[in-house]
Amino acid sequence: MPRRVARRLGRALGRRGAFLLCFGTVWALIGYGQITAPQPDQRGLKLLLDIMPLDAWGWCWLTAGLVAIVSAWMRQGWDWPGFLALPLMVMPWFFAYLIAWWPLGVFPRGWIAAALYGALAIGILVVAGWREPPRPKRAEPPYES
Repeated sequence: MPRRVARRLGRALGRRGAFLLCFGTVWALIGYGQITAPQPDQRGLKLLLDIMPLDAWGWCWLTAGLVAIVSAWMRQGWDWPGFLALPLMVMPWFFAYLIAWWPLGVFPRGWIAAALYGALAIGILVVAGWREPPRPKRAEPPYES
């Protein structure tokens, strides 16, 4: 029974949907974490914090995650809001950490965070371009002549 449920969920989601569901959950958890227990070292986020407070950014992360989770259940072509929300949330953090590292020089390890957020954005855009593989047709029983 559990195997049948997992198979049915896998068919309903597809690979793109599974990706959106996983990453949307991570984004929502990041947002929840920023709201409830903000990160202590905020040197790399100076540019972002000039725009709005960290808890507001947490709500943005949470919203982007929920958009991706809902989009995971939509068919290909209709799932674009999730593939738009995920990198749109990552890119400001990428640029904030990159600029905090260079040219501002206020966060020496900013290049590491920028590289991670940049890699996430690239990975999301690659998956957004994938087509869902066609479902195999049911095999007809062999007939003897």
